[in-house]
Amino acid sequence: MSFVDAVLAVVADIPSGCVMTYGDVAALLGSRAARAVGQVMARYGSDVAWWRVVRAGGRPPPGYADRAREHYEAEGTPLRPSSDDDGYRIDLASCRWRP
Repeated sequence: MSFVDAVLAVVADIPSGCVMTYGDVAALLGSRAARAVGQVMARYGSDVAWWRVVRAGGRPPPGYADRAREHYEAEGTPLRPSSDDDGYRIDLASCRWRP
């Protein structure tokens, strides 16, 4: 299985209301290549629940905060207020998925 296919398979398995960081996905695949996971998601992630993969601090994917928030609210993903440009962060302590 290619790295791209492996990343997409992991993302497809993340349950509704849960998230993983780019680094979490990479580590699960035995890699430290969090940026490569981000590249896979940017190029090929439109057919999977892309909003369930977040940055290390719990921030949504770059440039998709508004679209992602709609999904988080629909799924009941716990959010916390944040003073950054996005205005919120995902509460990783309560919804980080660790298969």
